[in-house]
Amino acid sequence: MNITTFSALAEPNRLGMVELLRGGPLTVGEIADHLGLRQPQASKHLRVLLEAGLVEVEAVANRRNYRLRAEPFRALDSWLDAYRRIWNERFDNLNIYLQKLQAEENKLQAGESEPKET
Repeated sequence: MNITTFSALAEPNRLGMVELLRGGPLTVGEIADHLGLRQPQASKHLRVLLEAGLVEVEAVANRRNYRLRAEPFRALDSWLDAYRRIWNERFDNLNIYLQKLQAEENKLQAGESEPKET
């Protein structure tokens, strides 16, 4: 995993562009319209995504269509997988702990609801 990927995705407009491009290729103008940006701003952000290897561009007639590249996102997913396992284990342990607390609380409440002998 490379820091350039994180840097590119850290900026909200670029992350928004990635989200838009999940739906398929778009032109700079379409991206700018969807995000409420001026075309030069959109082009600047797309250049960063292109340099990071997250998108590719295809010239079709006088249009430049941008699309996501799958490989960097597969690499990101693979890198994150180790962290998912750690968090899943921690959530499982938390769930077990909370179930124990609930069981103890239920026992206490059951003991309080029984009539006390005097």
